[in-house]
Amino acid sequence: MSSLLVVGADHLGNITDKLINSGFKEIIHLDGRKVNMVKRDIPEHIDLVLVMTDYVNHNLAKVIKQKAKNQEKPIYFVKRSWSSIHLVLQKAKVTKQAN
Repeated sequence: MSSLLVVGADHLGNITDKLINSGFKEIIHLDGRKVNMVKRDIPEHIDLVLVMTDYVNHNLAKVIKQKAKNQEKPIYFVKRSWSSIHLVLQKAKVTKQAN
């Protein structure tokens, strides 16, 4: 996996560095604060979508989930903590290797 879309949270802080160390070459972050965020599409080159559930409204989460499903992109819902993110990334790697 090389491209990641993170939806939610105002700032990622050191999570960005940890994601890069986990093998992601490109990380796109949408904070989800603006109303027009629901109109944005998921870029085609994105390999994985992470939604920070404690920093995103229900409507945006629902819209992103549907867009990811339509584009057949894996989507995971996580809390804004590295332990939660790391656990999901490990699960995503196992799933990708099984396919």
